[in-house]
Amino acid sequence: MNPLALLPELLVLTGGVAGLVTGLFVPRDRQRVVAWINGIALVGAVAAVVAGPGGDFPAYATDLVTDAARVTVCVATLLLLWLAARHTGGNARETELYTLISLAALGAILMAGTADLLVLVAAYLLASIPAYALAGFAKDAPGTEAALKYYLMGAFLGICLLAGVTLAYGSSGATAYGQARAPAVAAVLLLGGLLFKAGGVPAHFWVPDVAEGASRPVAAFVTTVPKVGAFAALYRLASEVFDEPALLAVIAAATMTLGNLAAFHQDNVRRLLAYSTVSQAGYLLVPVAVAGRTGLAEPALLFYLAAYAVTNAGAFAVVAAAGTDRLRDYAGLGRRAPWTAAALVVCLLGFVGTPPTAVFAAKVLMFAAAWDGGLAWLAVVAAVNTVASVFYYLRWIRPVFAGAADGPPPVGRGAVALVAAAVSLVLGVAAGAALLAA
Repeated sequence: MNPLALLPELLVLTGGVAGLVTGLFVPRDRQRVVAWINGIALVGAVAAVVAGPGGDFPAYATDLVTDAARVTVCVATLLLLWLAARHTGGNARETELYTLISLAALGAILMAGTADLLVLVAAYLLASIPAYALAGFAKDAPGTEAALKYYLMGAFLGICLLAGVTLAYGSSGATAYGQARAPAVAAVLLLGGLLFKAGGVPAHFWVPDVAEGASRPVAAFVTTVPKVGAFAALYRLASEVFDEPALLAVIAAATMTLGNLAAFHQDNVRRLLAYSTVSQAGYLLVPVAVAGRTGLAEPALLFYLAAYAVTNAGAFAVVAAAGTDRLRDYAGLGRRAPWTAAALVVCLLGFVGTPPTAVFAAKVLMFAAAWDGGLAWLAVVAAVNTVASVFYYLRWIRPVFAGAADGPPPVGRGAVALVAAAVSLVLGVAAGAALLAA
């Protein structure tokens, strides 16, 4: 075993702890340095993934899935740290905010890499507990309510996860992924815990409440980063432990359909984005459902996770820059803040899967994986849902350029949104070139 193979995780942990300690000794109005410490640690973690040596661990896999999750989580967390620093800077508890974000991100990475059910439980808790605190960080009534709902549902489904681990161990005598086997009841319980982190049906009820009640940077974080670890963990379990592809396919279809239907009539943009993330979870479950049945499942999932992370971060960054959650207040945004409006259009059309955005290439891979994996009907359901989703995204885009410019002026410049939109376009163009070359 080579301890340096865990250098990315160790750097993220060191950044969080070092930032917390540093925050104890700097004035309350000068805690921005903690964001820099955590940001440098995240950049170092990405560099360690690119240059670091591999290694084998009994309960932790350091393979392509883990490396892709490491990079995706670190890049997304870096963007959202930047967003938090721009919109929450000056808070008396600024240090705690950055530390909680880094620790929750570390939990997401560990969920993606774990190869043992017991380590999965520990990673689930590390990804969840800081997120509960983040949801209620503002200490206002909406945030407190959101945190309470988030915690209660997470605690209940966490118990389900633990019960599933217990049943899997009791039936197979092992907790390692390669040896454990989950009977039907254990599989359902394990799915419950991971679907909570992924925001999938039927464990999705917290998503709109937390997206609306928490602060905008926190809403962006909890609907983006934990999903990466959850879907990577689901993929590993589907490949090595579960034997329920039909159940996963049905959950995928239900998740994308319910998310789209619920988003149609939302006038609060944060709730609209929340249900959008639910529908995206349904699309992400498609390659999970065909895990082990086609070689396209893994690249489809990993690229979709990266595409989704930057696109969702960019959309929430626009909401943070606009400073309003009411759909009608975005009328005329294209005149008041053209670059921010352009970033919004890229992100929303990206969710639909419009070329040349990253989600377009991801959806092409997802459809191909479903078809090649013998789930053609699920590919059809995903295509119908993709077409249907155009309606509510256009409900937001149309007034941005067609409405009168009588809304409130933006409270931020939308730099994070522009960077995220640019990354989405670069990923999309690069993936398109690779697909054409293949």
